[in-house]
Amino acid sequence: MRIVKYIFVMIVISVLLSLSGQSSAEQLGKRIVLENGMVLLLSEKREIPMVVVKVAIKAGSTSAPVEKPGLASITASLIMQGTSKRTASQISKEIDFIGGSLSTSSGNDFAYAGLQVLKKDLSIGLDLLADVLINPVFDQEEIDRKVKATLAEIQRQKDKPAVVANEAFEKEVFGKHPYGVVGDDVSAYLPKLARQDILEFHSLRYCPNNTIIAVVGDVNEKEIVGLLNEYFKPWLKKYQPLPLVIQPPVINKSVIQIIDKKITQANIAIGHLGISRENPDFYAVTVMNYILGGGGFASRLVDNIRDNKGLAYDVHSFFSTQKETGSFKVTIQTKNESAHDVIAETLKELIRMQKDLVSMKELADAKAYLTGSFPLRMDTYTKIADMLTSIEIFNLGLDYPQKYAALINAITKDDIRRVAKKYLHPDKIVLVVVANREKVKLPVL
Repeated sequence: MRIVKYIFVMIVISVLLSLSGQSSAEQLGKRIVLENGMVLLLSEKREIPMVVVKVAIKAGSTSAPVEKPGLASITASLIMQGTSKRTASQISKEIDFIGGSLSTSSGNDFAYAGLQVLKKDLSIGLDLLADVLINPVFDQEEIDRKVKATLAEIQRQKDKPAVVANEAFEKEVFGKHPYGVVGDDVSAYLPKLARQDILEFHSLRYCPNNTIIAVVGDVNEKEIVGLLNEYFKPWLKKYQPLPLVIQPPVINKSVIQIIDKKITQANIAIGHLGISRENPDFYAVTVMNYILGGGGFASRLVDNIRDNKGLAYDVHSFFSTQKETGSFKVTIQTKNESAHDVIAETLKELIRMQKDLVSMKELADAKAYLTGSFPLRMDTYTKIADMLTSIEIFNLGLDYPQKYAALINAITKDDIRRVAKKYLHPDKIVLVVVANREKVKLPVL
């Protein structure tokens, strides 16, 4: 049966790789540093006449002053709201006219822009992309509108128990580190936001030598290098040190926070600091977490808490791996009355992961899923662009897709127990429970 399963997984991998035009022997793309310092990652695909572009700029929340939470996010959201050449309406009409898409967003470490166009419209698309990145005007009316909308959305999120639990958890784990910025921090700063803050942040952080641009589709190296040099020529290099980042607090004992809401279902977050994506133990941690609670119905937490005991509607564990150290978190939804037992069982599973070796079946199933599903992360042009961007951000190497299966398959049962002991801390957890306090009994930690 195991041989049949292995053959099936290999067939799926072969089919998906053929769809993405990627053989097991070739790299995912090519890395080129342009004259202005921008890093180009190119993957030529000829299946359809389309080009997808993803831009990552080192202008996320970790790049903003600590006293200005939300500045990076609001800057990214405003760069498409008018430039020195085009109004927001003109930008929208021009990209719609060619049937393309253009978007921006912001994360903890990077700000992002995305472009998707037909090959014949690539020049138009790149002209628009360069314009919004280089020439935004940040009109005061647009700023006021965005601030008002953001404050209203933060207020709406407070009605969602899962969001409340997550924000309280992140704040407790990360403290004043940018990863710990929550809605209340942003809403306290935004009324004081000045247009000059945005202009200065954009001027300092949005520059080509801070930028990765992944291009996937029907275009060759000579063509795309020429177009990027043409449209991004006005973008000048800048060298500005990043602000100092306050490190997360050291948690020496368990911390419990109960947030009272008159609801029937408790929302629980349990965890602590985790690892960064560039940690050499990432692959062992990935396999370990799949067995613990990241593998859905195949995981221990689901099997114990949901299936065997019927204590929870949903339970899941994950490591948020980013450029800097992220978090490890278990999220659970259960009845108020079941919160005590669910938390106790979760901690038992963390301890069991540290004490006992996983079974051969658990290890084999985890490896089969992680390696077998990996090609699905590259089965569209957009996903390939995302993969290329991650490869550059986390220094994985362009042969990463070819190495991934071997890295996962090399993990042993002893590796799993080792990283469980090193990166799981059931005796020093942050526990946040959003529930009806009158009906919740919590374990003594």
